[in-house]
Amino acid sequence: MKYLFLLIAIIFEVIATSALKSSEQFTRLWPSVISVLGYAAAFYFLSLTLKTLPIGIAYAIWSGLGIVLISGIGYLVYNQSLDFPAVIGILFIIIGVLIINLYSNSVSH
Repeated sequence: MKYLFLLIAIIFEVIATSALKSSEQFTRLWPSVISVLGYAAAFYFLSLTLKTLPIGIAYAIWSGLGIVLISGIGYLVYNQSLDFPAVIGILFIIIGVLIINLYSNSVSH
């Protein structure tokens, strides 16, 4: 369940961050509401994850996958380009998350 809760937290965080971009500094009502509620849900599910997963590991996965997903949304939805160093950096983040999950003794498998 810890990884399911973490995945739900990440999805809510990505939705909230995407809505934050659309809120135009909280001047548009519905994107602002989605952003606030999305972050509240994200932190709630992250707190459930922290019952059984170390905070450093949970945050590494949370931030790593969040960066990857938000970068993809920025590219696809907001037409924000990624240069070669950005793509390489994102690949390193993915590799780091995989190493933590596959090889770290800090994570109970």
